[in-house]
Amino acid sequence: MILRYEELMKKPERLLAFTGLKQEEIEQVLPSFKAAWEEHRKNYHRPTEGRKRTLGAGRPGRLHRVEDKLLFILVYFKVYPLQEVQGALFGMGQSQANEWIHRLTDVLQATLQRDLHLPARDAATLESVLAECESHSFVIDGTERPTQRSSQDAVQREHYSGKKKRTRIKMWLSATSASKKSAS
Repeated sequence: MILRYEELMKKPERLLAFTGLKQEEIEQVLPSFKAAWEEHRKNYHRPTEGRKRTLGAGRPGRLHRVEDKLLFILVYFKVYPLQEVQGALFGMGQSQANEWIHRLTDVLQATLQRDLHLPARDAATLESVLAECESHSFVIDGTERPTQRSSQDAVQREHYSGKKKRTRIKMWLSATSASKKSAS
């Protein structure tokens, strides 16, 4: 069985299982992905002049359509299989799967950046996103760190995590709550 976008469109539950996205969501991302793929081809493929063969000559690739390329990289990031398994799912070997993974990861990142779906990397950008999205709740997840047990019952209950009978400091923060607290 070789995965193809056309075949998975007919089985929405399987498409959701393989990619984590519904067909409508994939269709929304597809135009940006096509544009990012064409930009990638322009920048990273040899120019057509000076070639012995025309562009597209040679052995046909396994990922013919842009939709299949998007499916390939979405399946990889959702399921995260071994490259040998990813190649078998799409009818290619491990080395070709590795090459496509690296190539399409850059294209997907450019797509998400174009559609403004990438996470903020600096505090200034995060503040502007939080200001624009006041109705949403954001959580920054972290870890719990062990701390010395307090002799006061109220403090013990506040820091008790329920894990391994340890007292821990809970290191998580609701970003919208924090921004509202700092504003008041």
